[in-house]
Amino acid sequence: MGVVATAIALVVGIGLAGKDLRAQKADLASVLQQMDASAAKFQDVAANIAVDNYTAVVQDHEFQKGATAFRRTGGGMEMITHLKTSDGQPYADLLYRSGELDYYNPIQKQETVFSAGANKQEYDSLLATGFGATGKELSTAWTVTFQGMETLDGVQTAKLDLVSKDAKIRENYSHLTVWVDVSRDISLKQAMFQPSGDSRTVTYSNVRYNTHVKNDLFKLEIPRGTAVQRR
Repeated sequence: MGVVATAIALVVGIGLAGKDLRAQKADLASVLQQMDASAAKFQDVAANIAVDNYTAVVQDHEFQKGATAFRRTGGGMEMITHLKTSDGQPYADLLYRSGELDYYNPIQKQETVFSAGANKQEYDSLLATGFGATGKELSTAWTVTFQGMETLDGVQTAKLDLVSKDAKIRENYSHLTVWVDVSRDISLKQAMFQPSGDSRTVTYSNVRYNTHVKNDLFKLEIPRGTAVQRR
C-alpha cells in the first residue's frame, strides 16, 4: 500500500449508514442493507479523536489526541486531521484533497506533499469506506464479519471486523475492527492491526454529523520558510 493510502488509513474511521437496528434483529445483512439505504445522506463529519499506538515488540503505548473532519465534495473526499501529544504539544497536521496528502511535522518543521497520482480513485474510495460507503462497496472491498451489537460509551454500536481483499493492504494491516453507531452513520471507534502485532486504536467523541463544516477548516497553517518535499 502506498504512503498516501497508509496515512489515510491511520486516520480514517469506518462509518456505516443506516436506521436504528435496535428495532430489528441485527445481523450483517441488515447492517449492509441499511448502508445501501442511507449512504447518499453523508455530507461531512467532524469529531475529536484519541489515538492509542501500540508497539508489540516493546509492549509500549504512545498516545495522541486531536480533531478530524471529513467531507464529500464534487471531486471526491477531503480530510483534515490535527494531532497533539498526550501533553498537548503539536504532533502532526494532515490534509488530503484532490489526490494529494499534505503532511506537516511541526517538530521537524517539515512539510511533505504526497501525490496519489493514478491511485487517486483508490484513496478516495478508502476514505469513502469510512464515511458514506454503501454496503455493496464495503463487501466488495472487504471480507466483513459481524461480531454483534455492543454498547460503547452509552451508545449501541454494531461491531464489525474487516479484512481487506487487497493483498497490498493486508501486508500492512491484517484486519480492522470497528464499532459503528448505525443510527448516525458514524464510527465511534476503530482498531487497526498489523501483522507485526502493532495496532492503532482511534476513539471518536463530540461527533458532529452533516453540519456543513466550513471551508476554512480544510486548511493547514504552515509557517513561512518551512522546508517542503514532494513525493
